[in-house]
Amino acid sequence: MTIVSTYILRRLALMVPVLVLVSALVFVLIRAIPGDAVSLMLEESADPAEAALLRQKLGLDESIPVQFMYWSRDALQGDLGTSLWTRNSVTSEVLRALPVTAELALLSMIVAALIAIPAGIISAIKQDTIVDYAVRSISILGLSIPAFWLGTLMIMLPALWFKWLPPTDYVPIYENPIENLKQFILPALALGYFLSAITMRMMRSQMLEVMRQDYIRTARAKGLRERAVIMRHTVRNALVPVITVLGGQMGGLLGGVVIIEQIFLLPGLGRLTLWSIQVRDYPQIQANILTIVILTLVVNLVTDVSYGWLDPRIRF
Repeated sequence: MTIVSTYILRRLALMVPVLVLVSALVFVLIRAIPGDAVSLMLEESADPAEAALLRQKLGLDESIPVQFMYWSRDALQGDLGTSLWTRNSVTSEVLRALPVTAELALLSMIVAALIAIPAGIISAIKQDTIVDYAVRSISILGLSIPAFWLGTLMIMLPALWFKWLPPTDYVPIYENPIENLKQFILPALALGYFLSAITMRMMRSQMLEVMRQDYIRTARAKGLRERAVIMRHTVRNALVPVITVLGGQMGGLLGGVVIIEQIFLLPGLGRLTLWSIQVRDYPQIQANILTIVILTLVVNLVTDVSYGWLDPRIRF
């Protein structure tokens, strides 16, 4: 077994206690929210006997430790439960919403990388010039503007100026890529610009640090063209901490697109989680957060493994 395989297996094993701990915390915390699904389903003046019967039917009459034991038993068998409201499998709801959130997160990261990496490289190469000042000003502006506020402007201004609104009926990308892109381009730009601001500054600082290293001076002394020095030696080594930032942002995006999905009416995992919290749909909340945690851990693992490819000096 190779070193990389051993490292991956060890990291996968470490995910198990993390998932157990997160599941237990979420299970307890979501039940600490005032009110429950029964009180929302029934009128406040409903008969207490009717409420007790409904709680028993939904499995909410047991103590929290007992409920968690039953949920864990079913989860180990691949059954994450049934929605208290729709009575559909929460797994099917997650699988329906997850592609929307994953597409939005992926497009946002592509936009962020396409803006941040070239801008950071140019800013470092043109240090202390008007180009550098302009790029840094743009990054500061991106850090100052919340993504949800920028997304709101992207809806309001085209509606006021051009009488155009983005489509609100979700169309999967495999059915109609053009219509799908029309719906996702504005939220991806709003999130991507916000994320690019952090990555842009990180790329610039890392480029400046690497450009001062001895091996860069040696490469120039050997007569290599400046373009080769920058692209072959500087950028690749500067990307390692940038990849860390991008990986962390990707994991955060999977669980942090709630407001953007709500603004643009995207039926993703964030919007589903928000609705589940509002109606106290405990099984759905549990499944959503567990999915987000698993995806975040996987993204972090892929990010760590990519270090060795970017910089051969790094060993696991």
